Amino acid sequence: MLLKQTMKRRSLTVFLFALTSLGLGAQDLKQREVTCRVLRDGSKNTSRWPTYSGDYSSRRHSPLKEITPENVSGLAVQWTFEATGMSRGRGFEATPLLVDGVLFITGTNNWAWAIDARTGKQIWQYKRQLPTGLTYGGGNIVNRGFGMLGNSLFMATLDAHLIALDRNNGSVLWDTTLADFKLGHAATLAPLVVKDRVIVGNSGGDMPTSGFIDAYDAKTGKRLWRFNTIPQPGEPGGDTWPPANGAVQRGGGAAWVTGSYDPDLNLLYWGTGNPVPDYDIGDRKGDNLYTASIVALDADTGKLKWHFQFTPQDNHDWDGNQIPVIADITLQGRERKVVMVASRNGFFYIFDRAKGELLLAKPFTSTKWAREIGPDGRPVVLNTGFVPPGGSEATTTCVPDNYGGANFSPPSYDPERKLFFVMSRETCAVYTQQRQEPQPGRLYMGGVLKRVSAPGTEFSAVRAIDVTTGQVRWEYKVGVPSMAGVTSTASGVVFAGSQEGEFNALEASTGKKLWSTNTGANIYGAAATTYMLDGHQWVLIPSGLKLIAFALPKN
Repeated sequence: MLLKQTMKRRSLTVFLFALTSLGLGAQDLKQREVTCRVLRDGSKNTSRWPTYSGDYSSRRHSPLKEITPENVSGLAVQWTFEATGMSRGRGFEATPLLVDGVLFITGTNNWAWAIDARTGKQIWQYKRQLPTGLTYGGGNIVNRGFGMLGNSLFMATLDAHLIALDRNNGSVLWDTTLADFKLGHAATLAPLVVKDRVIVGNSGGDMPTSGFIDAYDAKTGKRLWRFNTIPQPGEPGGDTWPPANGAVQRGGGAAWVTGSYDPDLNLLYWGTGNPVPDYDIGDRKGDNLYTASIVALDADTGKLKWHFQFTPQDNHDWDGNQIPVIADITLQGRERKVVMVASRNGFFYIFDRAKGELLLAKPFTSTKWAREIGPDGRPVVLNTGFVPPGGSEATTTCVPDNYGGANFSPPSYDPERKLFFVMSRETCAVYTQQRQEPQPGRLYMGGVLKRVSAPGTEFSAVRAIDVTTGQVRWEYKVGVPSMAGVTSTASGVVFAGSQEGEFNALEASTGKKLWSTNTGANIYGAAATTYMLDGHQWVLIPSGLKLIAFALPKN
């Protein structure tokens, strides 16, 4: 059902703005290529932020210590960049990349910019000429950022392409097709660059599509391998789907959030999306692998090394598209190399990252759906939240809404304090199953949900999970359910936003609020970036159509 890869050069309009007063011409940028070593080192060089999560581990934990719990209240705005011409949608959801004092960020409808990190001035901008008739990409116009290697920037697009831009001027270097957008495919994630390949996954998992994770040659755009998240009959996992009703061809499992990478094991860790139809399981009997799962893939071949399914036969749209976090910890008296996930189903998981052994699983929300994971690794379900035939919403025990206990927004991990920080969500909804026929390029939900919480009772909280026990150490409520991400620093400061636009600094050990400012727009999906520039620490937060930079006074 997927289009064959097509390679083509596009002549697209690129607007180039030279900052001659600062000497940031194309020649200056071109002299410094981003190497594989730069990507592997991540934010060890604190003047850089070269990948979506800062480094391959996805900890979003900076070693910087200039901004502390004692002085963070002195943060002041240094500059604000406002995206003119970009459709608002939910605003910026991307993490800007930083190298050589230049920020690179993407926006809605595949806009992109290079921005001077000292002044917030635009260097160049790019806007993709998207086709008419977009399906999933027409209703979800977001983009979550670039990948980077050499002098190339890589962006996934709403018409399900992967493109490479010249980092110096924003011109298109190559353009390749991932899948047919008319069927419901799109791509919104920030690519992850590993060695000489660009790793991406598809969006569109609420339409009758079949998910995949791909690797492309960074120089040419040629596809190197593909992992299909929905196995075919006869393949491992294929027996978890009905054999003959076409469910496999439209099974969902989109891989729409950036994964993580262990260079020593050469393994990628990637979350997969919900099966479809989202709420109706009538035509998809079985566990529906590899949906709502974490998969560990060989980065060279795409071969599956291990997997774990968080929610077998998910029927609440609780996909597994959360960012896996890599760490080395002491657990139950043993040194373990682990990967950790705060899942949308409301449970916090720790796995041995080489073998996939489940080491710990604890709830981090007050979900009434399940309160424990059984010896077989499956949730012990107490309430489904579905209104039974002849029943009523009033007599049905509610469970979390379709956005779950945590969503795609980035978490953070502080290795010194052994705390995992996540934006949790507390909601209450009931579900009704409905029959629906699949149509290419149309939502395929198979039901509806209704929030039944009393006014003012739903909320989000930054929660700090002790990774040695799985217990929540503290929480800080941020208001209504939020999609904002979290970033931490070695000095003991945690930065987190809110739906109301509050940008907060919390004490990492206790959750005490240290400082807050209102950005004037919601902070949706985005997390802070922090870096050193000219001997001072900066903190950057996307909010609505703005990118806002903070720092302490220079004196």
